[in-house]
Amino acid sequence: MGCCTGRCTLIFLCTLQLLAALERQVFDFLGYQWAPILANFLHIIIVILGLFGTIQYRPRYIVVYAIWTAIWVTWNIFIICFYLEVGGLSKDSELLTFNISRHQSWWSENGPGCVRKEASMSGIKGLDNHSYISVIGCALEYRYIEVMHSSFQILIALVGFVYACYVVSVFTEEEDSFDFIGGFDPFPLYHVNEKPTNLLFKQTYLLISLTGFSGMEGMNK
Repeated sequence: MGCCTGRCTLIFLCTLQLLAALERQVFDFLGYQWAPILANFLHIIIVILGLFGTIQYRPRYIVVYAIWTAIWVTWNIFIICFYLEVGGLSKDSELLTFNISRHQSWWSENGPGCVRKEASMSGIKGLDNHSYISVIGCALEYRYIEVMHSSFQILIALVGFVYACYVVSVFTEEEDSFDFIGGFDPFPLYHVNEKPTNLLFKQTYLLISLTGFSGMEGMNK
């Protein structure tokens, strides 16, 4: 396969997916989003597997990658529904942190234009020595940033799925055609099915024929 083919395109897509997943993993770590962290970690492993399979001509690894891309699309659709609060989901819930903490997305306090302010709450009973954190001036809400991240992941995954199926079909066709012409087998396939006695008989008959032919030529001379 040449360089500018589906294989090279799939290598590029896997590399892009890997970079995007690493970028997303960093910000999920900063926001203590444990569910996305685990999903991203598994995604990185499968993408590396798909990249290896594409480079080393391993269709089975690419099939695993293709199946995972379908799961990855479903996961990112769930993330979009979570932040847009579709179907009873709430972006303020602790679902993505496994109810371990009340942390939200890192972008909720560090988005573009966001200004983080802390106000003392010592005047409120039971909340002494605590502070209230308010975020103002955000040019874009954090949930839309998360939605854009997930939408980009879905786009790459869908394109990767299409190219993965194409590359697998190409690899399969090449393997079938290679097996049809005998591959690296130095002996034709029909020799394998022949019995040793038949081969010995044919070789003896050929030897006798050659000997008789040589004797006839000597007599003619």
